[in-house]
Amino acid sequence: MDAVNIDAMLARFAEQWSPKKIAQVNDYDVRIVKLQGEFTWHKHDDTDELFLVLSGELTIQLRDRQVVLRPRELFVVPRGTEHCPRADAETAVLLLEPSSVINTGDAGGDFTAAVETLS
Repeated sequence: MDAVNIDAMLARFAEQWSPKKIAQVNDYDVRIVKLQGEFTWHKHDDTDELFLVLSGELTIQLRDRQVVLRPRELFVVPRGTEHCPRADAETAVLLLEPSSVINTGDAGGDFTAAVETLS
C-alpha cells in the first residue's frame, strides 16, 4: 500500500453522506465522508463508531447531550448508543468502523449508502 493523502481523496468527490473507503485495517474500514445538514437518528448494536473531524464542525447529537467536534477532535459513539450527526456547514470526517457496518445502522432509509472504495 502507498501513502494515502486524505486531502487529495476528499477532492475526488462532492456528494455528502456517502462514505468512501480509503484504507482497511484488519476487518475495519478507514472511511472519509463529507457531511452537511442533519443525518438520521440511528444506532449500531454491535460496534462502536469513531468520528474524527478533518475540517468544519460536527455535532453528534445524543439523546442526553450534544458533542461538538472541531478539526483534529474525535469522539467514539459507544455501541448501542442512539446518535444523529449534524453539520451546519460542509464538514469532512474520517470514520473508523467494521467493514460490514451500514452507515444508517438500524434505521435504514434514504441516507443508506453503499461504501465506494477510492484507490
